[in-house]
Amino acid sequence: MEATETFERKEMKTLIECIDVITKRGYKTSFLGLNDNKIKGEREKPYSPYEVKITNFYRFEGDSDPGDSSILYVIETNDGDKGYLTNAYGPYADTKVSTFIDSVEEIEKNATNRKPSFWRKVKNVFS
Repeated sequence: MEATETFERKEMKTLIECIDVITKRGYKTSFLGLNDNKIKGEREKPYSPYEVKITNFYRFEGDSDPGDSSILYVIETNDGDKGYLTNAYGPYADTKVSTFIDSVEEIEKNATNRKPSFWRKVKNVFS
């Protein structure tokens, strides 16, 4: 395991810590889900699911409240914008974001961060 991997695992235990790490990597745009199965960032340009790829994602579980569970998607657009999209996990999920994510064809997961049981759970979300 590389030193940066060890650092990231220690520093990426919460949603805020993870956003801080990926922002330092250049993923600075905070995307929002729109009603027409698109997302947009600060540029106000809407992106369709076929115009983005999800390069990684991270799931966070609340210690005591299932309502605190969330997922962070790391996104790259076809015109070079890099950022992230967050959503609650489970019944509190934003349907606009869930519908968009379900439509994205390019979804990757960094294998060094993946745990097999987690992957099966998340993979089922996209099936």
